[in-house]
Amino acid sequence: MARPEKAPAARQVLEILGHLARQAGPVPAAAVARDLGLPRSTTYQLLATMVESGFVVHLADERRYCLGAAAYELSSGYSRSEPLVRLARVPMTRLAERTGHVAHLAVLHGNEVLYVIENRPAGAPQLNSDVGVRLPAQLTASGRAMLAALPAAQVGALFMHPDAFAGRSGAVPLPALRDLLTETRRRGYATEDGEVTPGIAAVGVAVLDHAGYPAAGVAVSYPRDAPEAGVVDHAMHAAHVISSRIGGQPSQ
Repeated sequence: MARPEKAPAARQVLEILGHLARQAGPVPAAAVARDLGLPRSTTYQLLATMVESGFVVHLADERRYCLGAAAYELSSGYSRSEPLVRLARVPMTRLAERTGHVAHLAVLHGNEVLYVIENRPAGAPQLNSDVGVRLPAQLTASGRAMLAALPAAQVGALFMHPDAFAGRSGAVPLPALRDLLTETRRRGYATEDGEVTPGIAAVGVAVLDHAGYPAAGVAVSYPRDAPEAGVVDHAMHAAHVISSRIGGQPSQ
């Protein structure tokens, strides 16, 4: 006689989260139930619980669901773990050596970035970023690159409160942020010009995982008056190498 499953609801929650993570955008609950072979009533109940806990966002006007900020905190928690840092350490060291500028690797934590690697060549200027420092994602090149790789609905969920960055100099409202991220996607990389450290510019490129979601962001910071030749290409190359090392895909 087969043993009864110990925690079917837990398995179903994990299946729903995994399914939402694989989608290109928000999806209806009926589609989730159909694709996973779950009863509709069960699917709605589980989604409602996940919405309350922040793991899923319900877009009421569209009658669709997508991953919420709590789910991204879990993913960024994995990204901050030793495997990512170990796999990225050599490419980030080479990035700093090839550009002669400070090279960072950051991960998303809610609507902030957390720096997990910083390679600072001798003589490089002191910055406001360092390993373990958190900064508003919308102000940093690495954060902008990662936000640009997220679906618009999930960016809206991360910045749903108008006062999310009250008192932060350089913060931009959500409509302006969306325009900035559109330009970042068009260009293929993000830029920053003095928003974090006065006189310091930066470029950032997203590191994408197997599902095309941003596992991390590579950035190079340099004095505004320093030559930019090759910085973007080197940052893109480092991001592509790290993406391939974690089984992901290069950003477009």
